[in-house]
Amino acid sequence: MSQVNCQAVRQFLLGSQENICARLAAADGAGEFITDRWERGDGGGGVSRVMSEGAIFEKAGVNFSHVFGKSLPPSATATRPELAGRGYQAMGVSLVIHPWNPFVPTSHANFRLFATTGEESVWWFGGGYDLTPFYGFDEDCRHWHRTARDACDRFDPKFYPRFKQNCDDYFHLKHRDERRGIGGIFFDDFDEGGFERSFAFVRALAASYLQAYLPIVARRESHAYSAEQRKFQEYRRGRYAEFNLVFDRGTLFGLQSGVGRIESILMSLPPTVRWIYNWRAEPGSEEEKLTSHYLTPKQWV
Repeated sequence: MSQVNCQAVRQFLLGSQENICARLAAADGAGEFITDRWERGDGGGGVSRVMSEGAIFEKAGVNFSHVFGKSLPPSATATRPELAGRGYQAMGVSLVIHPWNPFVPTSHANFRLFATTGEESVWWFGGGYDLTPFYGFDEDCRHWHRTARDACDRFDPKFYPRFKQNCDDYFHLKHRDERRGIGGIFFDDFDEGGFERSFAFVRALAASYLQAYLPIVARRESHAYSAEQRKFQEYRRGRYAEFNLVFDRGTLFGLQSGVGRIESILMSLPPTVRWIYNWRAEPGSEEEKLTSHYLTPKQWV
């Protein structure tokens, strides 16, 4: 296995965080990111950057972390049991955007590197991005997936269908038998072609995230909405919170490893959310169409 360059990945991740925050702030036009730097005694730490109550984004969090541990937690070895008990370092950028307007989707992206310590270090990349609409538009879904496909096709035309399927399978709330959103791409344990090619693939995907998301924001951020539609958005945000707290590998890693920081780990949760007992959408309504049409996995491109 080719040698990993952790310093190069760290610099890329920090640069990505800076670029994403700058472009989101410019798109919002009013909100500003606060910067919170944190450290741990073992040399690990991170930079959390959060926008609250901007003009378009109710909450936007972009978190960088670089942590070290003596033993990989279960969430990191679920598919790599041979690495249980190994020391490691993990670094990544993770972001979640929660807009005010129910017609602007929530979006999520993360890009990360794991590397075990010891004489024979093992490394792999993971990440991707996915979209969670509340009121769907086919045009937006096609644009989102087309951008992801084009970024993947630069490296291998087999990547997009494979990683799209991974995403559809991963962002599945098993206890509700329901997808969280319309998917995107998701990959883990990725080291194909050696370090340089794998790293180039991750950089290309990171660059494509805002190309996929910001045009959708621009199309929908001025869409008029009612108090009832806002209420539906908060109800659907409950599904987002359920997934992150029960299934999300990044959240579970942070909580299980003991090396994370709780404020940064839970940064992804929406600022306002509601659970309505036994609620059902009216048949034929736009709310019903979300689950019957948009949350059913399909080939958008």
